[in-house]
Amino acid sequence: MMRLLHILILLSALVIYTQIVEASKTDNKSVNITKGINGLDKIILRQSHGSSVEVYLYGAHVTSWKNERGEELLFVSSKAIFSPPKAIRGGIPVIFPQFSNLGSLQSHGFARNRFWTIDNNPAPVKSEVVNGVFVDLLLKSTEEDLKIWPHRFEFRLRVTLKPGGDLMLTSHIKNTDADGKPFTFTFAHHTYFSVSNISEVEVKGLEKLDYLDNLKNRERYTEHGDTITIESEFDRIYLSTPPKITILDHEKRRIFEVKKYGLPDAVVWNPWAKTIVDLGANDYKYMVCVEAAAIEKPVTLKPGEVWNAKLELSTRH
Repeated sequence: MMRLLHILILLSALVIYTQIVEASKTDNKSVNITKGINGLDKIILRQSHGSSVEVYLYGAHVTSWKNERGEELLFVSSKAIFSPPKAIRGGIPVIFPQFSNLGSLQSHGFARNRFWTIDNNPAPVKSEVVNGVFVDLLLKSTEEDLKIWPHRFEFRLRVTLKPGGDLMLTSHIKNTDADGKPFTFTFAHHTYFSVSNISEVEVKGLEKLDYLDNLKNRERYTEHGDTITIESEFDRIYLSTPPKITILDHEKRRIFEVKKYGLPDAVVWNPWAKTIVDLGANDYKYMVCVEAAAIEKPVTLKPGEVWNAKLELSTRH
């Protein structure tokens, strides 16, 4: 009897060990750190059903988001330059602490031109993304950054691939200045969506809203159309936007849903045939940028304060 009991205990231990090993294998397949273009480090997140996300440590830049069929949902320029300090054209650049030229820094700030680190002590995953695959990235002010933007901060970005294949970006920006100085910033997730052809695209959810037209010195207008279609160069900052915006790609019969929290504004951009060094001549046909942003009313943080924002992207047919 004792021998049988020992055998059962050993078998039970073997089963538990096997489960741990298999779980470890699954985890290793779900989050993989590897080399990307030009030897830059990137992280690949995978779900068991086939969806995936790729994010470079350079710029905390998401460059790929694929559904379970392996279809690419983000656009990256055919001439994108993966060579620091040049920003990567396409995917989802992080715009901080300055949107465009709204300040003294280089256009769109410096977060997209810095090397981020992996946070090895992330906060627990919230219940809403149980079984989600994620990585936490961290950017802190350096002495060089303080020379051009004299404010100490800590930016934590969680990139999550949810069980159904949705992509979520959660931002936490903290003022870590010990001298008691507040700072102010503007922000955007400059998302480039991959589309069949810009002529087949409609953007919904911004009807009747005020916008600043970047092609007309940011003069303020009101959107009168029931939907937004793009037939020439287009660059507008829509103000006080709803938490959900949809992008319809009629040829692919695909709908993107952009859900945002803590990001009141939205930028819609397509350069059309405008010459841009790191954008192919016809690339504009296959992309549309719909950016979740905080621009009109800059965010101000006192020392110790934290700003939180979230962007969630999903698709359906």
